[in-house]
Amino acid sequence: MRKRPLGKTSLEVSELALGTWGLSGDGYGPVSEAEVDRVIDRALAVGIDLFDTADVYGRGEMERRLGKRLKGAGPTFVVTKIGTDLDELPAKKRFDPAHLRTAFERSQERLDRDVVDVVLLHNPTVAAMRSKEPLAFLRDLKQAGKIRAFGVSAGSADVARSALRDEVDLIEIAYNAFLPGDLHEVASDVSESGAGVLARSVLAHGLLAGQWSPDREFYADDHRMHRWNRDEFRTRIRQLDALRPLISGPVVSLRSVALRFVLANNIVSSAVLGPRSVAQLDQLVREAGMPPYLHFTTLAELSGRLKHAGIEVSAG
Repeated sequence: MRKRPLGKTSLEVSELALGTWGLSGDGYGPVSEAEVDRVIDRALAVGIDLFDTADVYGRGEMERRLGKRLKGAGPTFVVTKIGTDLDELPAKKRFDPAHLRTAFERSQERLDRDVVDVVLLHNPTVAAMRSKEPLAFLRDLKQAGKIRAFGVSAGSADVARSALRDEVDLIEIAYNAFLPGDLHEVASDVSESGAGVLARSVLAHGLLAGQWSPDREFYADDHRMHRWNRDEFRTRIRQLDALRPLISGPVVSLRSVALRFVLANNIVSSAVLGPRSVAQLDQLVREAGMPPYLHFTTLAELSGRLKHAGIEVSAG
């Protein structure tokens, strides 16, 4: 497993990370506890040392599972996210220091770590970012030696840019061949700040694996049932044709194209994978391949095809 610097932190992490939202059962339906443990163990076995979670995934259960499975497993790094108050009905975002302090202490206990590697604000709005208190709280935790790095899991380029201007250590942002614009829009800010980048949604919730028919149906407990309407979904399936010419030689599938697209961007510190089984994890690691992931001429040609297919590649 190849490693990359996590931005301006002193950490070097595997360029593939294990995300745990899919394993939590929150987004795609239930996964057995035994399979969750097998996936975490397999990730360790193939050299993944970066694990992405949040205090809301399984209402903290994913943090507990990581705390147990990573204990004594050698050097590993955990990224967790806080900022959602599940005690409220309905749950609501809270980034006041009082809530963040309680949330952090609970996460630290579940993860069973004296020092938590990375803590991110979990999807704050632009309005929430106007307050300096949340990031000041995380900065104080770092200065106190309770965390190693901090940042923001951003739902938009505007939020990411605000975080970068506040000198966070890293951002987490959705980045894939069908949603490249947000990261491209803040790329200069990333380079100037030296922040690390965790790329999430690298397969666009499974769409970029290229295994669905236009008539694919999703179960009621699968968030994808509500993500696209029928016309949008069929358009997305057609847009996959823009990626198919890249399948050649070591690039064996659309899944491989999607993974290599993310890893070819050198400002990405790690691509967060979301497998729900050991078989899926092995397939993702295998098809990510080795550098050079995609040549710059290939990426330039792909950019033109994506634009022709109606996909906005960059803010410019």
